[in-house]
Amino acid sequence: MDLKNLSIALFVKDIEISKDFYINILQQQIDLDFGKNVIFKAGFAIWEIRDSHIIPDKVGLDKIRDCSVNRFELYFETNNILQDYKDLKSKNVLFLHEIHEEIWGQQTIRFFDPDNHLIEIGESMEQFVSRFYKQGLTIEQVSTRTHVPVEEVKRLIDEK
Repeated sequence: MDLKNLSIALFVKDIEISKDFYINILQQQIDLDFGKNVIFKAGFAIWEIRDSHIIPDKVGLDKIRDCSVNRFELYFETNNILQDYKDLKSKNVLFLHEIHEEIWGQQTIRFFDPDNHLIEIGESMEQFVSRFYKQGLTIEQVSTRTHVPVEEVKRLIDEK
């Protein structure tokens, strides 16, 4: 097979509420808008699936609209996690957790969209690798701390 991933589709209850969230809160830009199916330039889509579509017909409409289960995470990166956190906080977004440092050193936040899909925003690799280097760690120490290979640490630091 020669497959190419084109997009991830999130099933949503109300396309207008979800579209507003992704455009106005997460500042995503629309690539294509087909009414009940919106594709964002970031490579994901939201889809208000029709009751008569084969998917809810086969798996059950109740399962498609079940907001109590988080089956995956939509992931974004940023170069300013603190400002993004403050912006989301000011918009009363429901957080799973506030700024948290993962074991490899990346700072992340996780929160929910209007349909309870889990969303993560993390520091870009360049951001957190550079942060440790600026704190005085050697390239080898940064590599050990972040689990990023030495050559990649060097490349990321040289780009700054």
